[in-house]
Amino acid sequence: MEHVVSMSLLVRNGLVVTSKGVLRADVRIQDGVITSVGRHLDSSGVDEVIDASGMLVFPGVIDEHVHMREPGLEYKDDFTHGSRAALKGGVTTVVEHPNTLPPVDEPGKLVAKARLLEQKAYVDFALLGVLHDGNTHLFEDMLAEGAAGFKVFMGPTTGNIPPPSEPSLYEVLRESGRMGVTVAFHAEDHALVTYFTEKARSTGGMDPALHDDARPPLVEEYSVVKIAAIAKHTGGRPLIVHISSAQALEAVSQAKRAGVEIYGETCPHYLLLDKPDYARYGSLIKVNPPIRGGVHRARLVEAVAKGGVDTVGSDHAPHAPEEKRRDIWSAASGMPGVQTLLPSMLDLALRNIIPLTRIPLLLAENPAKLWGLWPRKGFIDVGFDGDLVIVDPGSETLVTEEWLEYKYKLTPFTGWRFKGRVRHVVIRGRVALRDGVITGEQKGVWVKPIRIPGYSS
Repeated sequence: MEHVVSMSLLVRNGLVVTSKGVLRADVRIQDGVITSVGRHLDSSGVDEVIDASGMLVFPGVIDEHVHMREPGLEYKDDFTHGSRAALKGGVTTVVEHPNTLPPVDEPGKLVAKARLLEQKAYVDFALLGVLHDGNTHLFEDMLAEGAAGFKVFMGPTTGNIPPPSEPSLYEVLRESGRMGVTVAFHAEDHALVTYFTEKARSTGGMDPALHDDARPPLVEEYSVVKIAAIAKHTGGRPLIVHISSAQALEAVSQAKRAGVEIYGETCPHYLLLDKPDYARYGSLIKVNPPIRGGVHRARLVEAVAKGGVDTVGSDHAPHAPEEKRRDIWSAASGMPGVQTLLPSMLDLALRNIIPLTRIPLLLAENPAKLWGLWPRKGFIDVGFDGDLVIVDPGSETLVTEEWLEYKYKLTPFTGWRFKGRVRHVVIRGRVALRDGVITGEQKGVWVKPIRIPGYSS
């Protein structure tokens, strides 16, 4: 059951940032829901007023791509640490991915995971189920229990979930189209990853940058093309997550031009890090797909700024120190990112690299629409949840171990300075972060999709 907020809040005189533009306005929230947006709103009877003069007011960020590691992998991190990190970084809702132990591949496991996380959540959360050859028949059953959508792993990943066969892919995307449900794809071809990894290792080299050779752009592009071809014939709705290469980006764009309802996500580490950073950070920045830098980085930044990607997620994927402090071939892939998602994107905007209005579009509005959370989450307007992030654009965020809420502070961004600072965070009308300090206990709730567009039984 959701926590009922019986109070009112007025955020006054801020610069409200949405995908449509920037407008000076007040925002009034009553009992967790936005009731008014406009100039000079009446403050009489309001329980609390926040003066946002000189501040930017964003809709609460929805990080659509987190692996909080609970249940079963708590030695890496857990939902308490992860959701506190999300809150501190301005994320008010996370979409939790399903490759935990056990993997979320049946309705009972989905509900059990939700009940576990509700006891620990500092932010709201939605859950994805995982699909593979053995459970495609449970697509509708998992939706009925509250899954926001699904994840399919086409390549090797944490949890060792096998990739589905082409017939299973067809079934998954056919159901996706029939029911109007998003399916997220980790798009790296398993057989090609195996081939290129063995080829790269056979050189005897230990340079961390060889991880890029082990999973070259071809493995990503080939997987995207296959997914897009099946989606074209089924009407499915695939989301290609963590796009890392110019080739995969172009494959998504080509499919869109061909009329496929396909979407693309990238992540801040592909926008901020470059190939030479392997020499500095080593296995700390080993992620799948790899950080490629160069033209790939430039094309992805351009896509974020001008269109070409639809969402930006963190792919928050923490590991224990003993798993990351290994050589490039045996180190685990993935790094934490939920706390630096918004600060890093704010930095790009405040340095005029991307438009400010791209942040609410890619980090709130589009994720809400893709995962069935619209029109409850993702926008600042009457009737939406009172989820707000109030940012001081004149300050900065210094990433320190003391600021980070992760169990292990294994991020390359330690010591980085990002323009802008998250001052306050409001979740369903409750001030959950005040002046950068978490205010209370776990109050996050499991958010189920409101409706499934195009559904027909």
